Amino acid sequence: MKRKGWPLRSLGRCAKFRSGGTPSKSRPEFWDGDIPWVSSGEMTESRIHDTALRITAEAAEDGSRLVPANTVLAVVRGMSLAKEFRISITKREVAFNQDLKAFDCEPDVDPEFLFYALFARREHIRELATEASHGTKKLETHTLAAVELPMPKLAIQKRVVEVATAYDDLMENNRRRMALLEESARLLYREWFVHLRFPGHEHTRLINGVPQGWRKVTLGSITTKIGSGATPRGGDAAYQSEGITLIRSLNVYDDRFDDDGLAFISDEQAAALANVSVEAKDILLNITGASVCRCCMAPERYLPARVNQHVMIIRADPTKADPFLVHAAINSDERKRQLLSYAQKGSTREALTKETVSNFEITLPTDNLMRRFGEIAADAFRQRELLAQQTQKLRTARDLLLPRLMSGEMEV
Repeated sequence: MKRKGWPLRSLGRCAKFRSGGTPSKSRPEFWDGDIPWVSSGEMTESRIHDTALRITAEAAEDGSRLVPANTVLAVVRGMSLAKEFRISITKREVAFNQDLKAFDCEPDVDPEFLFYALFARREHIRELATEASHGTKKLETHTLAAVELPMPKLAIQKRVVEVATAYDDLMENNRRRMALLEESARLLYREWFVHLRFPGHEHTRLINGVPQGWRKVTLGSITTKIGSGATPRGGDAAYQSEGITLIRSLNVYDDRFDDDGLAFISDEQAAALANVSVEAKDILLNITGASVCRCCMAPERYLPARVNQHVMIIRADPTKADPFLVHAAINSDERKRQLLSYAQKGSTREALTKETVSNFEITLPTDNLMRRFGEIAADAFRQRELLAQQTQKLRTARDLLLPRLMSGEMEV
């Protein structure tokens, strides 16, 4: 059906607002449940399936709120509002904190349509945020409630959702495939180098529990670079919509690079950070804050790039160690626990120094075994990069399509 100028309706008339909260940190038993607890960090345009933090139902009653699957969530307070208005939709029951609002849709409003309608107007809504305390931004409830959205009849909403979700379903399929590739590399490392069931293990002699020919080395002895960057003068306000990629800690996860919140800087700013240029096969390690020790391979699709002061580049010397083996070793369970223990020894905050990282020990297998692992891990990485590129193209196509869908001018 072709419509022009769908009727507008205020968000306050489309849904009832619900506020969240944070369960008591003094009750550790609250944080040992199976209900995902969502804060602004988990809020992306993707569907929310899971989070690292989980709480109990009792905790949700004490300090948060439970919402069912297909509930739209939006960030209404925090530093992220200076850059973007974050909206997500849940795919299972979750709880959420006080920086978010949940929208309980009226019977004639499809939650997924509301999600897309808000997403299409995210730049306008972000501009409505006002200054709050300590340099953060906030969206007042009455301001958000007054935002007008196109709201056709429910049957048309559902047809629009069918078109838009076709892109999201493809992106979600890619996400699952990428997760499987990440998991396959982790499992292979665990099988070969933790459980010692590597090719030829039956004929390899163990000396003090270590296969013959394996050796412990420090990262400093097998790398050509270990160092972190800096934030360009002017901070967030100096970032651009395009240019040279600036990788920050919010982009670095274990075994995974997150595109959301990616920043860009000018050629002049990048020149000032030339000593922290990211190269292919570099390992990225978060060295400060709550995300300390998260580690992934640098995404080649965003090169050239720089890193800020919260991210360290670890560049393996290819004549001494395979970078994919070094990355997997850092992220292995035992080594990660050790690295976290070093980070938590700081007097004021969690942090890793260049000296600590340089002196950090990992175990290298024989050159032949290391090469075999590197080839398999590199192939999985290349496949993930291709899927990530496909996902970015799908996201761009969807974002270009949404304004036409939401204008009512496109036939659905």
